[in-house]
Amino acid sequence: LAAGASPAMVHAPEEVADFTPVCSALTVNIGTLSEPWAKAMMASARVARANNVPWVLDPVAHFISRYRKGVAQELMALRPTILRGNASEIIAMTGQIGAGKGADSGDTVSAAENAACTLARQYETVVAVTGPVDFVTDGVQSAKVTGGSDLMPKVTALGCAQTALMGAYVSIGPAFEAALATLAHFKAAGTKAAGRANGPGTFQMHFLDALATTQPDELSSVVTS
Repeated sequence: LAAGASPAMVHAPEEVADFTPVCSALTVNIGTLSEPWAKAMMASARVARANNVPWVLDPVAHFISRYRKGVAQELMALRPTILRGNASEIIAMTGQIGAGKGADSGDTVSAAENAACTLARQYETVVAVTGPVDFVTDGVQSAKVTGGSDLMPKVTALGCAQTALMGAYVSIGPAFEAALATLAHFKAAGTKAAGRANGPGTFQMHFLDALATTQPDELSSVVTS
């Protein structure tokens, strides 16, 4: 909302078939997973593909249980437009064992770069790996994004918010550019908010303000090839 997007949270299996085709983009976040939600996620992703609606997958902590892993793999097989996750989530998506603990990454972004490139080529998708220095690739081109603040992981659901914003960006532009712009928007806003915050609570407030006021010409300063 602060960045100008218009999100809607719809998860009932009975209505996703009607709602998904009229959306500009779909985001699927498996953070609070249950069987009815999983059915709705699968249905939404299938409808999105059938109607050329771009969609973003956030496989939150998909390695913590067999059930969650299975759902994430089924969703990945539907070839999301963008896969966004932390380093441990991306590494585990290739079948390797990472060092993640719940939704927190225990691996470095650089350690996940090869896995990201492999997934991008295998599924013909864009993979965004988030961390202190973000990495994004489509299997051919790649970029890194610097900046932000170490307070960002201390704000609940900030990563989920980034996934939602990535959906907004991919609704109006190519996948690689959309993922890169989202990462840059968050890093630029995080840097500005950190200069005004006294802790996680005030950081969240200033971060929302920064999301709303960050201008396009500020994004290039945080992007490196």
